[in-house]
Amino acid sequence: MVILDLRLGDDDGLDLLRELRSHSDVPVIIMTGHRLDESDCVVGLELGADDYVVKPFSLRELLARVRAILRRQEIGRVARVRHPERGGYRFDGWRLERRDRRLLDPEGLPVALSKGEYALLLAFLEAPQRSLTRDHLLQATRLHEDIFDRSIDVQVLRLRRKLERDPRTSRAIKTVRGVGYEFTLPAEPY
Repeated sequence: MVILDLRLGDDDGLDLLRELRSHSDVPVIIMTGHRLDESDCVVGLELGADDYVVKPFSLRELLARVRAILRRQEIGRVARVRHPERGGYRFDGWRLERRDRRLLDPEGLPVALSKGEYALLLAFLEAPQRSLTRDHLLQATRLHEDIFDRSIDVQVLRLRRKLERDPRTSRAIKTVRGVGYEFTLPAEPY
């Protein structure tokens, strides 16, 4: 959890909150003693803060707010475990939404995926930055029994073309000789 004071010397806490929200879902409580205007509170909450407290406040109150936010976060985590089709993954500005089986690029535009490409990307995101064998990926993407070992290479190539600006550079999906493939970017479930 981040407790963010809006007055950070020359820096603006709202800019830091924007930056934090662009790549993380960590809970944030804004605290301030200098911005008492309701519009500042509304802006902070709309930018993604989970709570907003104004100084002076008691430590017991702050602790209760922290516990409440962490409790809600844990309830959401348990719900995602029970219902894995909910939530999704974030990586390098991209979002994979499991409920709608939809991939959104960093600009928020949908990118069409076949069933096999979706299953392959999901397998990579469930084990980011780990080498996965072709057999593992074949099991994860098995839609029909007549899939051959090299068909996974074709699916990886198609997925690379959708994820990479230049598919020849293979920044997101790296070939691991003699093993299979590795999704090299960090992925964060939400």
